[in-house]
This record gives sequence, structure tokens and C-alpha cells, in this order.
Amino acid sequence: MKKLLLFVFVVLMLSVSAQNKTVKIACIGNSITYGSGITDKPRDAYPAQLARMLGAGYNVRNFGFSGRTMLQNGNYPYMKEEMFFDAIKWNPDLVIIMLGTNDSKSKNWKYKSDFEADYLTMITAFDTLSSHPEIYAVAPVPAFSDAYGISSKVIKDEIYPIVKKVAKTKNIHFFDLYNPMLGTGKMFPDGIHPNAEGSGEMAKLIYTEITGKKAALVNSKFPGLKSTWHGFQKYEFDFAHHTAHIVLPEKSLAGNPWVFRARFPNWHYQMDSILLSEGFAIAYINTNNQFGSPRAVEVWNRFYNYLTKVRNFNKKVSLEGVSRGGLFIYNFAKKYPERINCIYAEAPVCDFKSWPGGFGKGIGSAGDWEKLKAEYGFISDDEAKAYANNPIDNLEKLAKAKVPVLHMIGLKDEVVPPGENTLVLTDRYIKLGGAATVVPCTLGKQQLRGHHFVIETPRLGADFIKYNTKLPKQKLNSADYHIMRNGLENSFIKFEQQKKARVAFLGGSITYNPGWRDSICNYLENRFPKVEFDFIAAGIPSFGSTEDVFRMERDVFKNGPVDLLFVEAAVNDGGKGRPEKEILRSMEGIVRKARLKDPTTDIVFMYFVDPAKIADYRAGKVPAIIQLHDKVAAYYNIPVINLAKEVTDRIDAGEFTWKDDFKNLHPSPFGQGIYSHSMLNFLDDAWSGFVADDDKITTYQMPQKLDAACYDNGVLIEAVNIKPGKGWTYVANWIPEIKANTRANFIRVPMLVGEYPTKPIQYKFEGNAVGIAVAAGPDAGIVGFSIDGGKWQKCDLFTKYSKSYHLPWYYTLADGLPNGKHTIKIKIANERNELSVGNRCVLRYIYINRY
Repeated sequence: MKKLLLFVFVVLMLSVSAQNKTVKIACIGNSITYGSGITDKPRDAYPAQLARMLGAGYNVRNFGFSGRTMLQNGNYPYMKEEMFFDAIKWNPDLVIIMLGTNDSKSKNWKYKSDFEADYLTMITAFDTLSSHPEIYAVAPVPAFSDAYGISSKVIKDEIYPIVKKVAKTKNIHFFDLYNPMLGTGKMFPDGIHPNAEGSGEMAKLIYTEITGKKAALVNSKFPGLKSTWHGFQKYEFDFAHHTAHIVLPEKSLAGNPWVFRARFPNWHYQMDSILLSEGFAIAYINTNNQFGSPRAVEVWNRFYNYLTKVRNFNKKVSLEGVSRGGLFIYNFAKKYPERINCIYAEAPVCDFKSWPGGFGKGIGSAGDWEKLKAEYGFISDDEAKAYANNPIDNLEKLAKAKVPVLHMIGLKDEVVPPGENTLVLTDRYIKLGGAATVVPCTLGKQQLRGHHFVIETPRLGADFIKYNTKLPKQKLNSADYHIMRNGLENSFIKFEQQKKARVAFLGGSITYNPGWRDSICNYLENRFPKVEFDFIAAGIPSFGSTEDVFRMERDVFKNGPVDLLFVEAAVNDGGKGRPEKEILRSMEGIVRKARLKDPTTDIVFMYFVDPAKIADYRAGKVPAIIQLHDKVAAYYNIPVINLAKEVTDRIDAGEFTWKDDFKNLHPSPFGQGIYSHSMLNFLDDAWSGFVADDDKITTYQMPQKLDAACYDNGVLIEAVNIKPGKGWTYVANWIPEIKANTRANFIRVPMLVGEYPTKPIQYKFEGNAVGIAVAAGPDAGIVGFSIDGGKWQKCDLFTKYSKSYHLPWYYTLADGLPNGKHTIKIKIANERNELSVGNRCVLRYIYINRY
């Protein structure tokens, strides 16, 4: 039977194809067919996905209606809805019936004895159509929960067999969608309704069932079938049982402006082409024979909401209407004046008593008049003529909203006479304070009794819409905040030619936290799918360039040299009060250590934002920290991403706010998105070309040092290598006695702890710089230190954060020392900071820069 029906369907399709006729497929169902729970139903409900797979030559229409039952005694019977009769009148070539889920509810299934007969009634209704459609009785998908009163047991044990029996009785196709979908529970978020992925699986199964071909989803950013309209991309799709389409510009203007067009979308298309070429989208929905009725306006409202809320079109729209399209645009605009930029109309009907009524000087249209009366529900001519909400009526709110209007008219128009339409409306509108312009078109040939005329100035109409469309300011270009210098050519070649690569992220808490770093990792894996990446997350909260340069061997190069290194230290360097020379020596040391490890390593400096930097930029100053970092970057030709300046400028341009959007120097998810967007643009620009087979990796030449004492050979020495003196204790697994926050690698690790002002410890080293790394908590004391038996100096270990944290803190005690052997002595001082509760020095490392 299945093979026979498939053969019949193929013969039918071949016959239809021979006649060059579009195959019409009606999808009958409930909320599962309709696409409840799916954000973009016109694109992702199963009928829409099926339509894309079938492609040109097919018109798949979604007749799904939420909550509906097959049972005519059910709470919401499908066959008593207007939608059912619309499907019948459509005269489809193929019908897919999938009802029964809502019938399983106890309040409905008490009429289960009627289910088979009611199903047969629906089949008969379609079977007797002149199109003689192929009919598919579909067993509903499984219910993965009993939500909304739906019974999964009833669907499986009772409805499924009845549907199968009905199909056999009527000799139609039975399609089992229940069993193939049993393993897809994760695609049904509420247990009943499939998400877009689940609807795609349904569409694939149905596609294979009706064509016999292997199914493959056709993904699309926009709903519907793609075609070309006067050189622009057009997407045509079914929306609320009306054919709709959108035509898209090659590149949208900021704010996604658009035009909502009524009737005759191909008439005088030149103005729309101008607008499309300049960044506007054009939208249209076929509400023919509805004459701007309240029902038509509601369809427009639903389409408007879809385009603005789901497709992100601008919330204010410009309207275009030709001839009877005037009824649509004005009735929509009067109901929603706050949504409208402006109204453009050509020979518009502004009073249906003139056309199609023909009760004035116009010729009217008796057939259209009868259709209009039926659409509006008028029972007589007198009732229709007494209607007081034509476009010429009730213009007060539209005029108060200052919506400008422009009409192009033919002075000899006998179909829609201007004296009964445009001139009445514009006269009333101007008297109400509205702005109205009328342009008589007198050149060229006029046809259809003057109703068809040449638009002399399509540019005027396009400019009218452009001028009256308020758009957001163009967003700033991230590339303006990037300094490419030597670029990232080496890493590009490596990632294209090699199978393994190492990328490191060195910085503080903004690098440690999830966000932009994850975006770059995802980008790299997608951009270079053949590469096995080793990502090194070397961000540690509170750390700046001094901490970073001395820990690189441990945290960055533990697996070997890196191919691409991202460095971020501008925020913490700006808040620690370190001497400028130390920052300069640290940043230069980072570059030289990386390049000494591998002279082909690409490096990127990133300057993140904080309130102090925003204040500096607003005062016309480049922040001192950025000047220091960029001195190193410029000297070594290191690329830079200046996010501090970019964020400041974007805030000042009104794109977002610090308080509500970015929120903190530790960015909100929105702020992380701003960072990621800029960084990925930077990488796209850096790798915009291609790698040839013979491209070679460049060895970066190391210039003379900017500062002879830079920390290019810095190392960490565990404090346990120092012999403890009197008053000092070696603690193998240090845990603070005073409760305060801690940081990784500075708790439950070996520490040398000094607490009482007794005998100093000493350490002999060879190098030109020395410092200590301590856990500076609430009990942090003051230490004295002496270099090579010189004068004793003091270092207060208590920081502004010590009340709350046993904070890792690096103190450079001496640098710029002459090359040679040195000895440092450290002791606990008698005094302490007035805010501290102790005299402790909890020593994790001594760090030195070897010469």
C-alpha cells in the first residue's frame, strides 16, 4: 500500500509539473503543527522547514491551530473553525492531518467513541475536493509528559491505532510519526511541543515519506523560499495563512529600517529598488480582498509584531500603498500612529464609497463592492455608506503624532478620483495640523482611465521615506581602535599549515573570568577546524604585569613556547601604584621572554577599560598606563586592541551605558560581548587574506632593550628553598587562621611564615632585581629588608584589599642592581599598619630577574 501510494503521489507530481503548476500542501494540525514555543514559527515550524526542503514548485501552508481537537464534541473542535474551511477552499493537492494530541485530554476523550467517525468526516471533506488531494493520516508525535492534561498513554494505546485504522478504511496513506520520534524527548522542552530542532526532525521524516528521497534540512537565516527580486534577495513564506515576503538590502542600515507595502508589490517598483539599494527592507503580506478591514489590520499587526520582535526590524515603519492599498495603510496607521514614520501613497483609495462603491464621480466596481461588504460584515449599501472609519475619517491621532504623508495622483483619474479621495484626506489632515504633500503626475502616458500613470520622480518618494525615517547613529567601527603593526601573519601560517598550535591568555581577573576568552577559543576552533589547539588560560585575579612576567615560565610555557599570546594588564597596572619603570620593565620583559622562547611568537596587547581610563579619555588625555604599555608595543611592533578607548567612545556615542549595560571593570555578559566583538573583528582583519603553500614563518628580530634592566629573565623561587630563621616557620600546607577570601596557589601550599620581630632570613641570588610574593591578609605586617648589607628599608605588606582578602601581592624590593651576586635579608618589623591585626609575612615566592 505504501509503495502504491508513493507511486500515485509521484505520478501526481509529474502531472502537476507537466502543467507547470505549484503543488499545494496543507498541513492540518494543532499547536505542534502551528509551532507553539518556537520563536521564529514562519521559519522553524515543521511546515516551513518542509517547504524549504521541497523547494520551488511547492506551496506548503501551515493550517495548525493551537488547542484544537479532531473530536467535534471536544472543547475546541478543529472542524468548527474558519481555518478548516479556509483549508478546504484552498483546494490543496496534498493534505497532512496530524490531530489527536488534545483529544487525549480526559475532558475530550470522554467522547472517544466519536473519534473515528469525526476523523472519517474530515477525510471525506478533503477527499471530495476537485483537486482530489493525496491525504496522509499521521499518528501524532509522542507526548513526553502529561502536561496540559494531555495523556501520553491515550495517544499511544488508543489514538494511534484508531488513526491507523481510519487510514486503512479510507484507503489513504497512514504515516507513523509516533515511533520514529520516540527518542527525541530532549527536542520537546515542555514534553509536548517540539523546538525548532524537533520540528526539523518531523519535517525530514515527512519529506522522506512523501517523496521517497533522503531528507536533509535546508537551513536559512530567513523564513521561506529564496529568490531574486530586481537584483535583491527575496524570501517568500506563509504567515497566518497569507502569502508574505520580505525583500532584503545587500546591507541594512543601522536600526534595520523597512517599508510595509500594501497591494501590488511589483507596481512601480523603482522607488523600492532605490530604498533597497540604500539599506531599507521591503515587507509585504497578501491581504487581498480584505480592503483594509479590521481583520486585515489585525493580520498586518501580527506581521508587524513578527518582523519587529523576531526579525529585529525597526519598531517604526514607513507605509506604502497603491490604489486600494490606501485602505490598508491608513487604517493601520490610524490604529497604530506611534509605529509610523511616514505614509507614501499612489492614487490611494481614501473612501470606499468612492471606490469600489462608485457613489460619487468614480466608475466603481460592483463585484469588489460586494466583496467589501461581505468582508466588513455590512448587510446593506446604506450600512456600508454610513461607516465612519474610512481613511478620510478620524485622522486626529495620526495628525497629532505628526506623521507626514505624500500622495502621488493623476489628475484625470476616473477610477479613484482625487477629489473624492486624496484631496479630501489631505485637506482634513492639514486642518488637523498634519503635514501633507500632493504631487500631481502629469507627464507620460496615462492608462486605465487615468488611474495608471507614470511616477515622474521615484527618487522624491524614496527621499521622502528616508528623510522621515529616524535611525540610530551608525555604530562605531572597532577597527578604528586596532593597531595592527606587524600583524599576526606567523600564527596565521601556523594555524593553516600545522596540525597543532598553542594559544595563551595572560592577564588578571578579566582574563580569568569566562567571556571574551571563550569567544576567541570558539572562534579559533571554528576558523581552523583541522588544528588541535592547546589553550592556556593564564589569567589570575589581581595580577598585573609584574606578577605576569615572573610567572610566565610556570604558567605560560609549562608545555613549551606558544604560537599566539594575548596580554592584558592595563587595568591592574593602573590600580596598584607601581613605579612607571617597573611597569615598563615588566611589559618589555613579557615580550622578550616570549620571543626568547620562540622568536616566531605572535603577541597582542589589550587595554581593557575602567572608570579612571574613561575619565582620562574624556579629559582629552591618553591614560598613563596605556602610554607605558604602548611604548613597549610600538617599540616591538606589537599589535594592540584598545578596548578602553573603544568602550569610552561607544558610551559617549550613546550605544550603551556603563551603569546599565557594561556595569563594571569586570564586564557584564553584555560587556564581554563588546570585548568579543572587537577582538573577533581584529582577528578577521588580521587574517583576511589567505596562506599560500610557500608562505614562510618570519623570525622576529630582537632589538636592543628599551630598558637594560627589563625583567626578561624573571623566575619564581619557592620560599621553602630559604632556610627559616628564628621567628620564621615552614608550613607545608598553609591555611589562614583569620577568615578572609583566598586565591588559588596561595592557600594549601608550602609557605614560609614570619610573625615575630626576631632573626632575619636571607637569600643569595644572582640578578638585577628581587622581590617577594606574599599572601597579604588582614594580619599582614611590615617587613624590613636589606640588600648586600646596606641600609635597612621597610615595606608595608598590608594592601587596601587586605581586610577582605589574603591577597597574592608582589613587592619588588630592589631592581636595577648591578650584575653580580647579591644577598637579601628580610625581617619582621616592630610596627605594623594601623589597619592590620597582626605582623605576619606569609611568603610564597622570592622572585628574581637573572642577568
